[in-house]
Amino acid sequence: MNRLIIAFALLSAAPALAVPGGEIGWLKPAAYQCEMPGDATGPVGLRVPDADFNVINANTYETPAGRGTYLLTGDLLQLTSGPLYGARFHRLTNNYLRQIGADGNDTQLRCVRRVLGYGVLQRQD
Repeated sequence: MNRLIIAFALLSAAPALAVPGGEIGWLKPAAYQCEMPGDATGPVGLRVPDADFNVINANTYETPAGRGTYLLTGDLLQLTSGPLYGARFHRLTNNYLRQIGADGNDTQLRCVRRVLGYGVLQRQD
């Protein structure tokens, strides 16, 4: 009986690793600036400011249009409410995201992490 109680206590104390999509995570607070790739005849990247967002904390992002929430599971970032609701990104590194299209494949839109304080988005009230 004691072994059963100990086994149950150990199992219930273990973290939940069987989360669909991977382990739940969070992004460091930062500004993500988004762009499309350029070409050899012009700029390296073509800014897409409407896709920019700031990560405020472990579940909140912000754009000039307002705040929303996000969920990071494994390397999948999903914006679950707010102005960018429904957008999905593939996290390639801690500093680099690639938007996921409706077909489930990465698009060419890329978002690069910048430390907050440099080019932080301003809210429009």
